Amino acid sequence: MVKKYNRIMLGKAGCFADLCRAEGFIGVDFLNEEDLTNNLYEDWHDFNKQYIPIWLNLHPDKKKVAAGLACGNLWTVCKGLQIDDIVLSSNGKGEYYVGRIISNYFYKKGEQLPHRRKVEWLPVIIQRTEMSEQLQRSTGSIGTCCDISSYHDEIEGFINKQSPTSIVATTPDVEDASEFALEKHLEDFLVKNWKFTELGKKYDIYEEDGALVGQQYPTDTGPIDILAISKNKKTMLVIELKRGRASDVVVGQIQRYMGYVQDELLENDQQVKGLIIGLEADNRLKRALSVCSNIDFYRYQIDFKLIKD
Repeated sequence: MVKKYNRIMLGKAGCFADLCRAEGFIGVDFLNEEDLTNNLYEDWHDFNKQYIPIWLNLHPDKKKVAAGLACGNLWTVCKGLQIDDIVLSSNGKGEYYVGRIISNYFYKKGEQLPHRRKVEWLPVIIQRTEMSEQLQRSTGSIGTCCDISSYHDEIEGFINKQSPTSIVATTPDVEDASEFALEKHLEDFLVKNWKFTELGKKYDIYEEDGALVGQQYPTDTGPIDILAISKNKKTMLVIELKRGRASDVVVGQIQRYMGYVQDELLENDQQVKGLIIGLEADNRLKRALSVCSNIDFYRYQIDFKLIKD
């Protein structure tokens, strides 16, 4: 099994990171009164089916998006991560503790972060300022969990006291490495400048309690690049950056994400649409989208100028 790497937020702004490091565990505090020992299903769908209604009953003012995020993070920490996987946890001071998971789930009723995994914390503290720009952005994302496995070489470099290596495309479905590298920045640019884009006129990136949860929203087949909702709250928009991938791959991926949103997140009066953003649409992508009436393609353009002072 391939080792995974995950950023785990231990309480708000990492407020319990020092406690967790001192006592050798990571944990989360969703559904604190529920002992999950006998209900950690292998399939995330089965877990969500049981616990999303419970979470919504406890939080009647919340929507399915918030419930899916809470239960998804809960399942990831308690079941999705495996023994020997690596976790990075911010201590809220610009530093990240690094640990290796060494146990399965256990429950500590009445204590902080009661849903726990034992962790061997390594004698390594990673300074945020030493991380690559890409890893800084990924570890700084909103949410309890964030999959940072694509930066495994850089993280292992820190663990082994080596200089961080360059970030490269490591997945076999990437056809154009230069496009992949460029679009790693595009996502953050879109989020920061959302209100100035054409999309920002009709949609908002999904927020929950003032927190931007729509960037890298977790699903059972991977994170959605951007999850947005229309101004009238009737349409949820799944946005996927092409990232140099083969057209068949990116179309299949966004369809899986849309299926997840349809099955797990939509309210009764909502619909889901998809949007792929890339440098250009090749013939394969155009053919695939010609029979997908609810998925659009937007091409981005880079405007680079030199201005003499």
